[in-house]
Amino acid sequence: MSRLQTRFTQLKEQNRAALVTFVTAGDPGYDTSLAILKGLPAAGADVIELGMPFTDPMADGPAIQLANIRALDAKQNLLKTLQMVREFRKDNSDTPLVLMGYFNPIHKYGVPKFIADAKEAGVDGLIVVDMPPEHNGELCDPAQAAGIDFIRLTTPTTDDVRLPTVLNGSSGFVYYVSVAGVTGAGAATLEHVEEAVARLRRHTDLPISIGFGIRTPEQAAAIARLADGVVVGSALIDHIASAKNDQQAIDGVLGLCAALSEGVRNARK
Repeated sequence: MSRLQTRFTQLKEQNRAALVTFVTAGDPGYDTSLAILKGLPAAGADVIELGMPFTDPMADGPAIQLANIRALDAKQNLLKTLQMVREFRKDNSDTPLVLMGYFNPIHKYGVPKFIADAKEAGVDGLIVVDMPPEHNGELCDPAQAAGIDFIRLTTPTTDDVRLPTVLNGSSGFVYYVSVAGVTGAGAATLEHVEEAVARLRRHTDLPISIGFGIRTPEQAAAIARLADGVVVGSALIDHIASAKNDQQAIDGVLGLCAALSEGVRNARK
């Protein structure tokens, strides 16, 4: 089993959801970003999404857009992002790590080289926002052939006709974007999330993780009662944006991660 399958299976046996955390690689600088990345598992992150910085992150709201700008200003690139994964893997061989971003940097890097280097570095999955299933042959299929899961986004506007196409070739987990908007947007109602999870379960056996708009331990706990995973990104990144120094950024992100983890772990008790 892959790391993602193993982790979600273990958590199902424990009757709890996964806390899935998102941070942008290289934000606010390489060393601080690496310290945050290395600290997330001990702070309670079950799965880590690591953003690949890009100039035009069209699915992201202001918080993650600014994180991309900070990372790019600090000279972060895909080569350095893969190096971060390697350094993370020196101390951690258990926590699933998913790279999230856009196709342009991967295309520029070269798809076959990227897949080989990502696999060697210890990447478990990919979320590539602008690669629809009609283009599976370009990245999804070769990634999965190399043993890297390809995780799809589904949204409130993905209807029952479209859903089987979107889920075709999906692996790892399904990422349900709970609001029709960009990252950091307002949260969906619990009734809406419950209906969405029930609908997705009719189409797939994959774990379902819910993201967009989750900011507090209380919100995380509420989602954790309904879904297999709770994704938090913008709220963590806000701590980097507001920090006065690197240590404050590290402490802020890991502190919120620990509080979110507490909420998720106690949600079903």
